[in-house]
Amino acid sequence: MLKRESVRDKVLVVVNYTLLAIIACLMIYPLIYVLSASFSNPARTVLGDIWLFPKELTVDLYVKVFQNEKILIGYRNTIIYTVFGTFINLLFSVMIAYPLSRKDFYGRNMITVFIMITMFFSGGMIPTYLLVKDLGMLDTIWAIVLPGAVSVYNVIIMRTFFQSIPNELHEAASIDGCGNISFLLKIVMPLSMPIIAVMTLFYGVGHWNAYFDSLIYLNDESKFPLQLYLRQMLIQEDMSGMSSASDNAISEHLMQIEGLKYAVVIVASLPMLVLYPFLQKYFVKGVMIGSIKG
Repeated sequence: MLKRESVRDKVLVVVNYTLLAIIACLMIYPLIYVLSASFSNPARTVLGDIWLFPKELTVDLYVKVFQNEKILIGYRNTIIYTVFGTFINLLFSVMIAYPLSRKDFYGRNMITVFIMITMFFSGGMIPTYLLVKDLGMLDTIWAIVLPGAVSVYNVIIMRTFFQSIPNELHEAASIDGCGNISFLLKIVMPLSMPIIAVMTLFYGVGHWNAYFDSLIYLNDESKFPLQLYLRQMLIQEDMSGMSSASDNAISEHLMQIEGLKYAVVIVASLPMLVLYPFLQKYFVKGVMIGSIKG
């Protein structure tokens, strides 16, 4: 017999859904506003006429963004850094997490402690820069991907996930003559696709949004990632050549800059917004299993 919901339960459900709806609106509305502003006349945006839908629909801001050749170069560089950097991150994370998940791996607890120390104490920005410089990695892709090649937090999550895989599988595979590497590649990795997808999302988003490492280690503009180009567009749009212009021309220029900011945000965010739904189904499963030891 089904248990009837009490009045208290019904009230709790209503409150929960109300709070979730409010939180969802608070999170979604800024994105809707930015998207609408990017397709609106900049003058209407400056006047505060944009609330939900675009005003005086136009794509001029996007045309201006993509007329800049540096944007396309930045896209190319960012895709390269993101794909290659994520591959390096996953490779190193698996290579560290899997041995630490094996109970027969001697010294794994001590190694785990040493690794976790780096979560709380780092070498500092200046020593890291000097190390990258001495290794000859300045102005190369290695300066972008190697200093942050491993996230200790993600390694711990992956290790916990690997520990949830029954040891009986390893014993059965060993009887059939399967070594550790074969067991990892043929059994562990296929079973670990949820956590691999989650780590891909974490690392990929991190690389896509990163600009600080490029700001420090790269001097060649042809190697700048998209985020660094977009940052320059936002902070270096000055009034050069406008000193003798009329007040109306200056106001128009400032409105274009204000509108351009919204188009830039959409251009930078769109790839990750498109990618996330395809990995979302793995997200909850991977995080939950990877966070609780089986």
